[in-house]
Formats: sequence, C-alpha cells, structure tokens
Amino acid sequence: MQSNNTAFHGLISFLLIFLLLNASLVCAKPKQQINIAYLSQEQAIPPQLSSWDPFIKNKGIIGAELGIDDDNTTGEFTGQQFNLKTFIAPLEGAVTDTFNKEISSKFQYVVVNLPAVQLNQLSDLPAAKKMLLFDVATVDDALRNEQCRRNVLHLLPSRAMRADALAQYMMKKRWTKWFLIIGQAQEDRLFADAIKRSAKRFGMNIVAEKTWEHTYDARRTIQSDVAVFTQTDDDYDVLVVADEQGQFGDYLDYRTWIPRPVIGTQGLIATPWHKTHEQWGAVQIQNRFKEKAGRWMEEPDYAAYLAVRAIGEAATRTNANKLNTVKDYMLSDAFALNGYTGNPLSFRSWDGQLRQPVLLVAPRSLVAVAPIEGFLHPKTELDTLGYDQPESQCKWDK
Repeated sequence: MQSNNTAFHGLISFLLIFLLLNASLVCAKPKQQINIAYLSQEQAIPPQLSSWDPFIKNKGIIGAELGIDDDNTTGEFTGQQFNLKTFIAPLEGAVTDTFNKEISSKFQYVVVNLPAVQLNQLSDLPAAKKMLLFDVATVDDALRNEQCRRNVLHLLPSRAMRADALAQYMMKKRWTKWFLIIGQAQEDRLFADAIKRSAKRFGMNIVAEKTWEHTYDARRTIQSDVAVFTQTDDDYDVLVVADEQGQFGDYLDYRTWIPRPVIGTQGLIATPWHKTHEQWGAVQIQNRFKEKAGRWMEEPDYAAYLAVRAIGEAATRTNANKLNTVKDYMLSDAFALNGYTGNPLSFRSWDGQLRQPVLLVAPRSLVAVAPIEGFLHPKTELDTLGYDQPESQCKWDK
C-alpha cells in the first residue's frame, strides 16, 4: 500500500514538474511583433480667423498612440507586441524621401496623415505596393473612386458620406428646399459637388446657388453683407454652406435675410467624431484621450486611432502579422471594429473605405447619428452613406 502511495505521489510530482516546465517555455516564447509606422509632415501655421480655434500641431499622432495602448492590452493575452514609430517629414522636405529612407522595406503597415496628392505619390512607389497604407487625412471622393489604390484604406468618411448623412436628416425633417452657398476654394467646390449629388439622390431641390466672392475681412463686414447676399427670389428650408476653410461660414447664422438653419461645413455638420458625443462608451475614450493629450479628440486623431486598432483587431483575430493574412481579414465580412458610434465598423471591399456612422452635430450638441432610421439597405444601412458598390468607379478588389 505504501509503495502504491509513493508511486502515486511520484507521478503527481512528475506531472507538476512537466506542467511547470511547459509553462516556463510558453512564457519564454517571444511575442509576435507587429510594427506600424506613422508618417506625417510638419505644417506651417495658417492664418487664424478666430482665436477660438487654435492651431493644433499634433493632430493624429496621439490617437495612434492611444490605439497602440489598446492593441497591446489585448496583445498581453495573445502573445503579440504592437510597436508604433513616428516619422515627421520636414516642412520643406519631400515626404517621399522620408518614406524611402525610414519606412521602405521596414514596415508593412503605415498610417499616413497627408493630403491627397502626397498620399497618391506614396501609394504609387514600388516599395508601397508591398505595404498597406491607412489614410487618416483625406475626404476626397476621387480617392475612393477613379483614383483609388488597392494598397490604401480610408478611415475618414468621404464628402459624399457626410453629404448623404445631412440629406437623410433633412429628408426626415422634410426640409427639402436648399439654398447652396459655395466658397472659392477647390475643396469648397468638391463639397458642393457632394451636396448636389446627395440632393439628387434623396430628392432634394436646390432652389438657389451662389458663390461667396467677398475677398475682404469677413469678420468686419459680414453683418451688413450676409443679409443682402442671402436674398433670393425663392424661399428655402435650409442654407447649405460649402466652406471647408472656414472663411465665412461661421458668420452666416442669425444674419441671413430670412430666418433659416445653416448646415454643411458650418452650423449642423457631419463628422465621424465630436466632443459632444457621449454614447456607446464614447465618454470613456474621450476622457482617456483628453487626459493623454490635454485637448479634445479631433477627426485625424480618431481616424489614426481606428487605423491602429484595425491592424490590432485583424492581427489578433488571425493570430498573424503577415500583410496578406491581415488585409484579407480586414476586407472580409468577419471583420468588425468598435468605433464607439453604435454600429460595428468595417471596410468596403470594393474601394477600401471604412463604413461607419456619421455624427450630425451642432457646436455644443449631438443632434442625430446617420444612417437615419428608415433608410434601408440589403446588406448594411451604413452603405446608404456615400458611394455604394454599384455606383463605385473604383476598379480594385481584395
């Protein structure tokens, strides 16, 4: 009997030693490394129209850093390590030089916070063909259509998505007659084109259209000029403004010839993120970002956060760090990303655009979240915003 007990205890000891050895081997196993580059360029401080909107130099990077923190929280359990390295090209330097010297052949995933022209230049480089670029700065519809690149994913909602979000809410309110005012910048004309597309798509009527041509200081003369400028023969429900640079749009409220709400780039705006948003766990990430940055999260911060989190989510789910595996999963129906805006986010497989809800906000309140209830789609209501697959002019697929 004693010999049996001795044998039994010996077996238990052996099993314990075996388990401890295996546990130590597991702990000693090196973590899978996922390296992410963040690329931007120094910016000159633009002339400020208002002291209420100070120039923020580091838009984007802090959002990416917050995303890395969240990736590595999960990585502790999956045996993965996510690393972020930042590269800021000098103001007068060529971004392609920084890319070729610091990033080429060293990274598979690059978060790009640059304008459309530079983004296209980078994506067409031979080295970039073996990478996945995450565009966190542009809203150009052309980049999602005829100028799309199969190695680029877009994180911000396009102008068409924003215009559709506004149009859906206007349709719900039955404010169907629009007066459109367009600024002189090329970006203003592009937003106006998106507004016209949405108006046609949702049966709105643009009863009047004018171009803002004043070149003097709007702050000093706007009170007398807006009333005259906004006189029109036709009545309208809303004044739609296309002024992405903020040259005059903020001075239209309460100064129009007839009392009407302002929407578009000022007044009621469409955006992926805003300081007034507090639903679906947004307060938690708002507070975390503000504690880290000392300011509110801006659109590029949110986009960079989503880009880094998308990489983390795909790498975690596939337990892989290889580009093709991660990208295929991102573009699959299985991919779902928490964006703290109600619906899971995912990428459109036909143009690389992140499908997402769009917030409709006034300066100090969240008014609605698009897609608006009642707008249906056979796959997902999120595809009622922007260019759906049958409309897309993009020629790449996964």
